[in-house]
Amino acid sequence: MFEIENTSIICIDVQEKLVNMLDNGEIIKNNAIKIMQAAKILNIDTIITEQYPKGLGNTIEEISNKNFKTIEKTTFSACQTNDFEKEFNKINNKNILIFGIETHICVLQTVLDLLEKGYNVYIIEDCCASRNKNNHKTALQLSKQKGAFIITLEIALFNFLKSSKHKNFKEIQTLIK
Repeated sequence: MFEIENTSIICIDVQEKLVNMLDNGEIIKNNAIKIMQAAKILNIDTIITEQYPKGLGNTIEEISNKNFKTIEKTTFSACQTNDFEKEFNKINNKNILIFGIETHICVLQTVLDLLEKGYNVYIIEDCCASRNKNNHKTALQLSKQKGAFIITLEIALFNFLKSSKHKNFKEIQTLIK
C-alpha cells in the first residue's frame, strides 16, 4: 500500500473548539493522538493545519509538536494556502495519509485537491469527524468515488510496520493497546 519513506501525514484542524463540538470528540482526539505519536516514532513527514485559530483555538495540546510544521489557514482546502503549499512541496511524497475535522469541509476539500494533483490519498476514517454523522459518511463516500482510499488507524499503523520484526513494533503496539 504505502511505505514510510514515500508517505506524508496531514492533520487537518484538530483544534480545541472543533473537538469539543463533536459527539465522538474524545474518540477522535485519542485516535489523532495515536497517529501523531506514531508519526513521531516512525519519523514520518507530517504537517498540521489550523483553521482560523483566533476563533477556533489551537491544535489540541496533545498533538501539537515542534517537530511538525503547523500552518494557519482560512481556506477550507489546505492546498489553497500558500504556506501549506510551500511546506508540502518540500516533502514531495506520493502517498498522503490525511485525517481531521470536519470531514465534509476541510478534509474533503483538501482530499479533492490532492487527488486532482495526482497523489494517492488515504483517509484515516476513525481519526476524522463532522458534527453531523451523515456529512461525515457522505464526505467519505464522495472521496472514495473520486479515488481516495478509506482506511483506519490500525490499518495505517500495521501497514507502516509490515512485520512484528519492525524495530518500532513494540512502541507502536502500545499505542493501540
